[in-house]
Amino acid sequence: MDFGVSFLSNNVMLPILDFFYGIFPSYGLAIVALTLVVRFALFPVSADQLRTMRRMKIANPIMQQRIRAVQERYKNDPAKQQEELAKVNSQNVQEFGNPLAGCLPALLQMPILFALFATLRGSPFADINYAINFQVLPQEQVSQIQHQAFVTPTQNIFFADRNHYPVKALVSSGTKLAAGEQAEVKLVSTDDRSFEQIAADLNAKIDLKWQVTKGADKVSVTEDGVVKAIAPGDATVQVTVPGLASNKGFLFIKALGKVGVTNKDGSINWDILVLIMGFGLSLYINQNISAGNQEKEEESQQQTVNKLTPIIFSGMFLFFPLPAGVLLYMLIANMFQTLQSFLISREPLPENLQKLVAVAPVEQPKTGLSFEPKSKKKK
Repeated sequence: MDFGVSFLSNNVMLPILDFFYGIFPSYGLAIVALTLVVRFALFPVSADQLRTMRRMKIANPIMQQRIRAVQERYKNDPAKQQEELAKVNSQNVQEFGNPLAGCLPALLQMPILFALFATLRGSPFADINYAINFQVLPQEQVSQIQHQAFVTPTQNIFFADRNHYPVKALVSSGTKLAAGEQAEVKLVSTDDRSFEQIAADLNAKIDLKWQVTKGADKVSVTEDGVVKAIAPGDATVQVTVPGLASNKGFLFIKALGKVGVTNKDGSINWDILVLIMGFGLSLYINQNISAGNQEKEEESQQQTVNKLTPIIFSGMFLFFPLPAGVLLYMLIANMFQTLQSFLISREPLPENLQKLVAVAPVEQPKTGLSFEPKSKKKK
């Protein structure tokens, strides 16, 4: 049994999505609700990560100063230097915590966030494709072919609102054919029910799209999924299941499954452009809260990178477009993260760190979290 991303998507994300869609039948609102539920569930974990980052940002200059002092004091005695450095590192960890402690919360979040991302990229928000690669051999080699059943990975398909089943593509006779032979591609559920049977039971009308995406001169395919081998070579047959909500809108979004800022005719999808710009703006605000107040001096390389990051990530969606539903999730999640960063920045610093900053104000970092009180320099 798969306990990875697909397991979380099928057994955690989709039930939550179904629940909220049952409360208010809007897939857009269901995306917002699902995103907020996941973010609230991860709030304690991500908050610990933010606290660690905040603490290390302020404590790092003090820790580095201690290390440099030991290195300078025992620069002619390497053995003693290593011994003292170990003591200093132990002292730093004891006073300020382990800098690596913030990595664990991030790792714990990743499977859940990947599962949420995968859920919103699949049915019902996007079309689902099954691709089957066929190998056509010459007619005289037909006796050498051993027909073995071929099955694709399972994907969840929404047949109707809140009704979805794991479906796979099956080729009982296998994907090796001799010229002139035929094979039938069937979509079946994990309990061996046919796609057509499930659709009929739910009174759902779903038009499958069959096409040869590679080697159109090698094979042909009918609207019923019958593949006929024409000539030796390699070919790929693809069947597409339309997403139930891919053409449904939400607020200013025309279609949750729409992909790309521009259309084939060159027209602009302003709704997607607004989502991308909103994501970039929220990322910029989030980084400003995390970066904090800066001295009026030449910006460091890291500060420049922080300013370019929102532009780079937003621009990336122009070349690697995502469905509007996924962009909506990313925008909501980033706004939540920004609010969380602001709340964490308002928390008082640990008492030991406050005392050290008050005693040695010159050792404060040049960047810290915004809204953080500055200690006054002694005259």
